[in-house]
Amino acid sequence: MSDLSGLPPIPVASRRDVVADRLREAITSGQLLPGQKLTEVALAEQLGTSRAPVREALRQLEQEGLVVSYPYRGTEVLGVSQEEIEHVLVPIRISLEQYAFRKAAERLDADSVAELESFIAMMAAAAAAGDDSALADADVRFHDAVVSLSGQPHCLQIWRSIQPRVRAYFRRDAGHYADASVVAEQHRRLLAALRAGDEPELEAEVERHIRTHFAEPRGGGG
Repeated sequence: MSDLSGLPPIPVASRRDVVADRLREAITSGQLLPGQKLTEVALAEQLGTSRAPVREALRQLEQEGLVVSYPYRGTEVLGVSQEEIEHVLVPIRISLEQYAFRKAAERLDADSVAELESFIAMMAAAAAAGDDSALADADVRFHDAVVSLSGQPHCLQIWRSIQPRVRAYFRRDAGHYADASVVAEQHRRLLAALRAGDEPELEAEVERHIRTHFAEPRGGGG
């Protein structure tokens, strides 16, 4: 079982969001493993803060589906299983993003294209640097931007509710590519389909894109 020694202390002035960010990164990167117990006392001591922001951060992460609290057992890290990816996250994403991409295509302009291209550039740079976390972040930001561009508040609400767990499997998959530069290329094709605006082809490309994930992590993943 992993321990908490790798989590660096944070300034006393930092509050819930910083604690949540640290724990979220540790969970999605696999530093904290599924089933690992998290206690307010140990986390507060390790992170150099009081128990209150730790308690608030754990509640936030539970809402995001990254931890779960059991009566009399405390809080445990939740993993993202292949079954969940295949039968929950992928089907939800396909339905949600096919609709969001269609709506986004109607609102696409030069500024939004430039923003999406910037995220693709970030993916390419992260792949070149071997930075799996930055690669996953840029990937999430690309999809977040498209769903936001769609102008559909309920789509964005659903996306934001699953986004932390989607990022967890993006982060898992980022470490599995033999050549991570393919991620940027996948998103270039997705952007090209978005710009073309052909709905059947766009929906097909979105589904192809979302179904591109790995059946097994390459060791050490979340």
